[in-house]
Amino acid sequence: MDGWQVTVALPIALALIMFGLGLALTVADFARVVKYPKAVVVALSCQIVLLPAIALGLVLLLDLAPQPAVGVLLLAASPGGATANLLSHLFHGDVALNVTLTAVNSVIAVVTLPLVTNFALEYFEPAGTGGLGLQFGKVVQVFLIVLVPVVTGMLTRRWAPGFARAMDRPVRISSIVFLALITLAAIFAERANILDYLLQVGVVMLLFAVASLAIGYWVPKVAGVRHAQAIACSMEVGIHNSTLAMTIAISLLGDIRMAVPAGVYGVNMLPLALAAGWLMTRRARADGTFSPVTAADRSADR
Repeated sequence: MDGWQVTVALPIALALIMFGLGLALTVADFARVVKYPKAVVVALSCQIVLLPAIALGLVLLLDLAPQPAVGVLLLAASPGGATANLLSHLFHGDVALNVTLTAVNSVIAVVTLPLVTNFALEYFEPAGTGGLGLQFGKVVQVFLIVLVPVVTGMLTRRWAPGFARAMDRPVRISSIVFLALITLAAIFAERANILDYLLQVGVVMLLFAVASLAIGYWVPKVAGVRHAQAIACSMEVGIHNSTLAMTIAISLLGDIRMAVPAGVYGVNMLPLALAAGWLMTRRARADGTFSPVTAADRSADR
């Protein structure tokens, strides 16, 4: 599929999403790493090391075809985003930690995402890629796709705070609506293949989504991170930027089959994250470890 919904509209939707993310970030969000050193290191280790390893294990275990296998690892290497912040807030997570993780991971992903993707391309050797993968020029494009809209949003917030506040909600809503319309258009264009796609990657994506959310919660908990921070880590590690993965697969790698895992993941991610948040909060209330972030905590972060 090479219609407008993937060649033009998808990158625009991604730029809107990343710009909206930038509107919510400040330099202080990067500096806040020193306040949460353990939580940041544990969460980023899960995101950068554990998730690609689990994704690789799943695609090998379930013998996925080369193109969707690359797509699964591409998704696993993609950072989180604003949705994680929203769900963390909904389930009384430490949203300041979420914002910090999103800021730091968005920068790190410029390096780690091409590394993981090129490893997958070399390992699975999907037909049609010529073994080229994300070479320097395409890595620069990843940099532009990820960071330029974010930096633009941050500069807008710094130089025109009133305008940034006014634009924050419209940008979020328009990016969600725009992405939903693109997804529906893409599904309609590929309607003849939808069942095959679901059969190929549905189980892998379901297992990967559940594993991401569980690892994001339990690894920090075992490391001694408190409940509100563990919720934040779970949402940040468990919710990936599927739009970024789809854009790279289609616009830079030129293969929609590599975008299928991200598309399937995007459909099941929200209900699974809502269910996981409810279960984690219920468990914490039952065992007395529930400790939501207070108004005083939020004031201290400002």
